[in-house]
Amino acid sequence: MGLNDTPSGERVHIGFFGRRNAGKSSLVNAVTGQEMAVVSDVKGTTTDPVRKAMELLPIGPVMIIDTPGFDDAGALGEKRVQRTKQILNRTDVAVLVVDGTEGLAECDRELIGIFEEKEIPYLIVYNKADLVEPVSAGGRPETETSNRAVVPKTDGKESADRIVYVSALRGEGIYELKEKIAEFGRSASESRPLVSDLVGPADLVVLVIPIDSSAPKGRLILPQQQVIRDILEAGGAAICVKDTELSEVLAKLPGKPALVITDSQAFDRVSADVPENVLLTSFSILMARYKGLLDTAVEGVAAIDRLKDGDTVLIAEGCTHHRQCEDIGTVKIPAWLHKHTGKDLKIETCSGQSFPEDLSPYALVIHCGGCMLNEREVRYRMKCAKDQGVPITNYGIAIAYMHGILKRSVEVFPHLTKILEHPSY
Repeated sequence: MGLNDTPSGERVHIGFFGRRNAGKSSLVNAVTGQEMAVVSDVKGTTTDPVRKAMELLPIGPVMIIDTPGFDDAGALGEKRVQRTKQILNRTDVAVLVVDGTEGLAECDRELIGIFEEKEIPYLIVYNKADLVEPVSAGGRPETETSNRAVVPKTDGKESADRIVYVSALRGEGIYELKEKIAEFGRSASESRPLVSDLVGPADLVVLVIPIDSSAPKGRLILPQQQVIRDILEAGGAAICVKDTELSEVLAKLPGKPALVITDSQAFDRVSADVPENVLLTSFSILMARYKGLLDTAVEGVAAIDRLKDGDTVLIAEGCTHHRQCEDIGTVKIPAWLHKHTGKDLKIETCSGQSFPEDLSPYALVIHCGGCMLNEREVRYRMKCAKDQGVPITNYGIAIAYMHGILKRSVEVFPHLTKILEHPSY
């Protein structure tokens, strides 16, 4: 997979925020080296977030996002501001672009407050440096003689390690800005194990991949691709098989596999075919760990048995796709829920970026593996649920629980034993 093929969920998301006409779009164009965003002296030229996938060394694959002005006015402006706030939920590094001739405005300080509340690493970039004179730590101009304006004094929200002076017009300070972004984004770009820490050199890992009407034609879905790559990175060998041929393939192996990983929807059948002394889990469970949701998902799944008639369950997906008659989110999981609980439940669904901020109407959220979302977005959704007291779990955990094989499916993660020993189980 080349850098241009790296999925959005695996990229470090770098968002550019600020007032209208602070020069965000000009700066984004300077950083990307392309005319990515329309530039104009007219305030509010950027009306929707603009995204650009690129490589930014030493981070690697990133997603650059140019956002509408945060001081936009009117009913339409409020919608743009709301969209900007949604972008913040998946932002790994925030770049606050300030008009250097005016200094921090109230809406800039509001943005800083949001960055800090959401614990987003952020930089403050004074644009139009060709028109201003940066100040020293003592609040005085760095040079005694200058024809340029002095940047207004700040209110203590800034620290020297996060301030950069640039001129998007002249291309000044752009290299330094890129280096700073890389420094602040390094932790977000650190690779996390998907399955490689569970596999040793020459280990055999069996991947169970059903091929039905809901499977994409001619390709594997992203989690399957990622797991195969991670197994190879660890020096293991991946054997891919359909669920209908699993038992026959297992019988032909010279010994027992180190691990069997299945598509969640085939959990019941696969569990019956895989010997009890072989570790078994699912792609969705591995993704839950990879995205930081696993422990919370295991804690939340017991809420399924507390559902009552009339309760509403939200089934959330991170991507949008054409739904088939055997769709797991809208058909299979609702059917399993009704069968397991015997309750008259209301099922609502959401997909893509339409995850609701207000989760109070829901008794439970069941989320997909989140392969198309970055870790920050998944953690944001998890936090929304936890802060509002709404249990949240994911596809793989929920399916394993409803089929009575949850304990077996997470045995590969011994630390979850304490959660499973809770009386709610």
